[in-house]
Amino acid sequence: MENLSFLLLLCILMLFLHIQGRRKKVKYLENYYGFKKDEESFIWKSNSPMTKKIKEMQEFLGLEVTGKPDSGTLDLVQKRRCGFPDVAGFSTFKAFSVWSSVTPLKFITKDRGDADIMISFAAGGHSDFLPFDGPGGSVAHAYAPGKDLGGDAHFDKDETWTKSTEGTNLFYMAAHEFGHSLGLFHSKDPNALMYPVYRKFDPSVFPLHQDDIKGIQYLHGNSHESAEIKDPTESKEPALPNTCSPDLTFDAVTTFRGEIMFFKDKQAFLAQNPAVREVDFHLVSSFWPWLPSGVDAAYEIPEKDETHLFEGNEFWVVRGDTILPGYPKKLYILGFSKDFAKIDAAFYNRKKGENILLHRGQILEVKFVLNSLQLLLKHTNLYTCNIIIKLAFFFLSLDFLYFFHRRKQFEFDFDKKRVTRLLKTNFWFPC
Repeated sequence: MENLSFLLLLCILMLFLHIQGRRKKVKYLENYYGFKKDEESFIWKSNSPMTKKIKEMQEFLGLEVTGKPDSGTLDLVQKRRCGFPDVAGFSTFKAFSVWSSVTPLKFITKDRGDADIMISFAAGGHSDFLPFDGPGGSVAHAYAPGKDLGGDAHFDKDETWTKSTEGTNLFYMAAHEFGHSLGLFHSKDPNALMYPVYRKFDPSVFPLHQDDIKGIQYLHGNSHESAEIKDPTESKEPALPNTCSPDLTFDAVTTFRGEIMFFKDKQAFLAQNPAVREVDFHLVSSFWPWLPSGVDAAYEIPEKDETHLFEGNEFWVVRGDTILPGYPKKLYILGFSKDFAKIDAAFYNRKKGENILLHRGQILEVKFVLNSLQLLLKHTNLYTCNIIIKLAFFFLSLDFLYFFHRRKQFEFDFDKKRVTRLLKTNFWFPC
């Protein structure tokens, strides 16, 4: 009976030591290799997350890669070691350094609370209206700088993420997505890191193409410029313009994919309609990083999903964030002289299909003819409205044209050919 009690006690002790040993192994993988113990029950399967993490640890430490907690692996787990993780986060750290190497940007890790760039892995729907679709397809996405989700990067948990050229390379995709987090859109250059389609790459070659470098340095400056590192806990939101100010004015206004975009200096405000009364603030460069500065005039052709942007003596035609081939073009191709500096305002008349430009009191209509723009006619006033002033136009509906003069806004009825309402500039904002 005493022998039986001793054997039972020994079995309990061995079970306790086994559980303690397993907990220690799991804790080791959590601390240094990014294992999440809620990923599955601890069953030793060849393809389980636990087995994958053990293989990753064995490969990193130069052990025989078995995926099992053999004696060599257990011996290393017992030894003293540096507290910095071996591989967890290395790909993301390296991906940030791609951008910091060519800009004055410095990235600081926060252990708790919110950060400018929040990184997460998720499967399927994950509360941002852009659900992942399982292995393949969309593997990750990130948001341009801004509030709430702005700057955040999400990666599909169902993908096979790797450190090699097989599967989906985490470093390469992280560097691409962090480009979005920093304000870059996709590049049309197939050699650029910001090209939208994933491609295998040579890990020994620096991943940034000249197009990537040009874009990021336009937004954030080059690496030779000094940059002060500030404590992220002390950082403040940039001062937002007062949309309810009685002195509010704009440089240009246009509709843009169902919303109204107001341009002021280097900023763009997106509003919906007076019933919603909400407004979002963005830098113009977060939409179109290649624009040299602000916008002098703009208008949308909704049926073509095109937006025409004018700045200085050039103009662009874009579809969303993508510049169409052949742009920018010089304004002189419209019939102006080569020393022509800028236009004052522009809008699109959907009823008649007219592209209207305003310059020094003249109303000019231009049309696409054989893929080129030609100056066709000049008006002496604004549809008999007799208002020859600096305006910022946008065409909102088939019936009304809204235009601005200093701190006032006018509603012009095309059918009646007269101004029907005088509104405040901040009419579209929640004031």
